Amino acid sequence: MKDIRNIAIIAHVDHGKTTLVDSMLKQTGTFRKNQVVEERVMDSNELEKERGITITSKNASVYYKDTKINIIDTPGHADFGGEVERVLKMVGGVLLLVDAYEGPMPQTKFVLKKAFELDLNVIVIINKIDRKDARPDEVIDEVLDLFIELGANDKQLEAPFLFASAKDGIAGFSALELPENMMDLFETILEFIPAPASKDEDDLTLLVSTIDYSEYLGRIGIGKLESGVLHDKDEVTILNAADPSRKVKAKISGLYEFVGLGRKTVQEAHSGDIVAICGIEDIQIGDTLTMDGAKALEFVKISEPTIAMTFSVNNSPFAGKEGKYLTSRHLRNRLFKEVETNVSMRVEETDSTDAFLVKGRGELHLSVLIETMRREGYEFQVSKPQVLMKYDDRGKKLEPIETVTIDVDQAYIGSIMDKLGQRKGELVNMTESRGGYSRLVFEIPARGLIGYRQEFLTDTRGEGIINSIFKAYEPYKGEIPKRQMGSIIAYETTVSTTYGLYQAQERGNLFIGPGVDVYEGMVIGENPKGLDMEVNVGRKKQQTNMRAAGSDENLRLVPPKNMSLEEALEFIEDDELIEVTPMNIRVRKKILNNQQRYKSRR
Repeated sequence: MKDIRNIAIIAHVDHGKTTLVDSMLKQTGTFRKNQVVEERVMDSNELEKERGITITSKNASVYYKDTKINIIDTPGHADFGGEVERVLKMVGGVLLLVDAYEGPMPQTKFVLKKAFELDLNVIVIINKIDRKDARPDEVIDEVLDLFIELGANDKQLEAPFLFASAKDGIAGFSALELPENMMDLFETILEFIPAPASKDEDDLTLLVSTIDYSEYLGRIGIGKLESGVLHDKDEVTILNAADPSRKVKAKISGLYEFVGLGRKTVQEAHSGDIVAICGIEDIQIGDTLTMDGAKALEFVKISEPTIAMTFSVNNSPFAGKEGKYLTSRHLRNRLFKEVETNVSMRVEETDSTDAFLVKGRGELHLSVLIETMRREGYEFQVSKPQVLMKYDDRGKKLEPIETVTIDVDQAYIGSIMDKLGQRKGELVNMTESRGGYSRLVFEIPARGLIGYRQEFLTDTRGEGIINSIFKAYEPYKGEIPKRQMGSIIAYETTVSTTYGLYQAQERGNLFIGPGVDVYEGMVIGENPKGLDMEVNVGRKKQQTNMRAAGSDENLRLVPPKNMSLEEALEFIEDDELIEVTPMNIRVRKKILNNQQRYKSRR
């Protein structure tokens, strides 16, 4: 049996996970010397590259001293925690990456807790040690405090600490004197991460932890072979611990192992190998592949969704003009296909055949799905995110509470405490760090955060950092004041003109410029007075023989506020929807007709 180490890399968003994997791949000869390799090569889809975050976990492998090291790059945002929870079942240890200035953040705590529960060994890497404001000694203390808080055992408390600059491809045991490569890291992995125990002689058991899809191969199951030997073309029995009635016979048509960033066909795999299997059409996450007689393996419990939105067929006056997939059948198939691989998401039918309830871990979790579908050519509408409530045994209403960590200049603390106080937030900790920055930790209802992030960026002039993570369900905290802004609504279906917009911009901030098609009931701006108002943005100036030449050129428009998807999700109210198409994101009222909307308010 070959020597293997299986590791996952866990860290907060933007602490350098994917950059570290890049350096590990380069220094082990995975790429040819003259091969052109883009940065963050593991972030393979467009959204990941644009946002600079990892959304789905990825597999790769490197060879060091005849030892194969299987690496899993995991997402750093808690909204994609479902990805992390299940891949930890495949590994023997984790690399915990922590920024040398920011220290351990909420998402780090979330994933590390899961790793401790599975009794995994940990190697700590203090990354970005080359930062001017790096504070490695303090960060080490913070990490050890976190280990104790999470109940680490003696073995985990003795975790080795390394210092690194993943960008420069260097890592070592001293922050003051780093070597020119990452050999110290590879040696530490071989020493501290245990090799999987050889169980080739036992019954075959393989737990499917991830699903991939290929146009040519169909559904691909990825998992770690816990025991036994698996051969290409083997006939297996599929069981599932969560579904005792599931017992399916199937034949494997392809067996692959990970080499570098790719996969290669193999004839057999041994216990401890991480492999990909194709040929089983209905293979699911949590399935156990066995021979007759073996038992299904328990799968990790995935955290429940905390937020929901309604996805519905687009019924606006502009429906069908920009999208490729328009019908409820298209929408239904796409959403149910998503939950096959996205285990922390749920999709439910509603009373209407044109609408579906989609539940996820947070706004980012759902907004990534919306943006992905938009780019694939789907056209649909989504409602305001709603928090999922629960009731205890005595019928008491419970709601999800988030722990929010804010790093901000001390000048903005008063504004933040005031705003979060109005949203039922409670300050639980406050610490000062170097450079006039403070770290505030709040506990706040999840619904209090909906619509706050853009306000936070405005209040802190873009300098603040806010992160949140689900804490628990706690008793309902009471009503939270709604947004202060009202909507400026198009009075009729028309094309916006400079003159019409000039008249409308006195009422508030506009979302559109001249020459834009609008329809009755479409929201084209925000009104700071908090009232909804209809305006005619298609008005044309009446021509008379007294009109001075070039008078239209004197009309100066304020540049429109172009709403991103996240901004639109935070802006809309319960009586509004977002129309999502491959070309546009529009905010609209649920009831488009002005008179009908007025009657419904009465």
